[in-house]
Amino acid sequence: MDKNFDSNLQKYAELAVRVGVNLRAGQRLIVRAPAPYGLDFELAPLVRHIATAAYKAGARFVDVIWGDEQMELIRFANAPRDSFTEFPKWKLTSVLEYAERGDAVITISATNPDLLEGQDSELVNIFQSTTSKEMYPYLLHGTSNTMNWCVISAARPAWARKMFPKLDEDKAVAELWKVIFQMCRVDQDNPVTAWDAHIKNLHIRSTYLSRKQYTALKYSAPGTDLTVGLPKGHVWNSAREMAKNGIEFVANIPTEETFTLPDRNHADGVVTSTKSLNLGGTLIEGIVVRFANGRAVEAHASKNESALQKLIATDEGASRLGEVAIVPHSSPISKSGLMFHNTLFDENAACHIALGRAYKFSYVGGLELTDEEFLARGGNSSMIHVDFMIGSDKMDIDGITDDGRAEPILRNGEWAFNV
Repeated sequence: MDKNFDSNLQKYAELAVRVGVNLRAGQRLIVRAPAPYGLDFELAPLVRHIATAAYKAGARFVDVIWGDEQMELIRFANAPRDSFTEFPKWKLTSVLEYAERGDAVITISATNPDLLEGQDSELVNIFQSTTSKEMYPYLLHGTSNTMNWCVISAARPAWARKMFPKLDEDKAVAELWKVIFQMCRVDQDNPVTAWDAHIKNLHIRSTYLSRKQYTALKYSAPGTDLTVGLPKGHVWNSAREMAKNGIEFVANIPTEETFTLPDRNHADGVVTSTKSLNLGGTLIEGIVVRFANGRAVEAHASKNESALQKLIATDEGASRLGEVAIVPHSSPISKSGLMFHNTLFDENAACHIALGRAYKFSYVGGLELTDEEFLARGGNSSMIHVDFMIGSDKMDIDGITDDGRAEPILRNGEWAFNV
């Protein structure tokens, strides 16, 4: 490992605490994994730096949900088939307690992208559907910004080998850490200052788009001809957000996107993915979806098509869109030329859309709306929120005005307006 590795790991942890969740004195912090497995002990060095940084920032208490994803493979190999609808309640209550108090949550997304490859697809679907259903009360807090939260990542051998198959394991892990530090601006002299400048630049773009109040977005690219409606009163978001507890935070590190919610009833046409989707350890590739009146009426994939179709069948809202996000093709993550097989990174390398639940904070006054009021205004509700990437250097996006004019937003994958 590079001689500066531990120093960079410490700066990365401080970035997650100071810029990501922006931890306030007296807050509690919980560190978790996005999947139900818990955090592998491989990640202990990073977690310990996070805990140290959090206590230095005034944390009252730091907790961690540890786990071992290999336990799930043992379960798939040996457990009774009818047991996959069972879910330990503590996995919900442990994080729900923090969310309900308005405490801070750091999620480390570092799952083996091939973890469930080759497992019984029916059991995988039951397992993932059960997890989505049982964790839904917590996920609602995230989409409502009840607490200050942040998702980061970390290098692990299985993931590193997937990305750098020609390197031996130690070199692959070291290379992946190097890339993570670069993409997250940790390798710069002052990462916090660099992030402040980056956040301001993204905010300028999102403010411009919010003021435009386009009625729809028109996507054009090879394999994509899609029009997505936008509800009146939509808000474009980027990087820094405000939690209900009054704390500003950055939900994703890294982040390169500017995003909002679409109108759940207005999406028409065909869209083709440009990157694979890692769905909880199942890689779905070559996604093609046709929408009509807001609903996905056809869905195909060149690999693991059944997983995609079962995802869309999760509930009524899973077949509709909950997010549209713009990322220029020249983003640092895109320019790296790497396929991460990890949504945190891949979604910040390309424009993307999300099936499922919409974020209430992407609508003016949305956090005060009931679920019924939110739906009536075009917001979407679902147990899932799954991004898949559709952007490239051939992507054009137009904003449609009230009077039907098309104004360029993206041309050949790059911003087409000056601010």
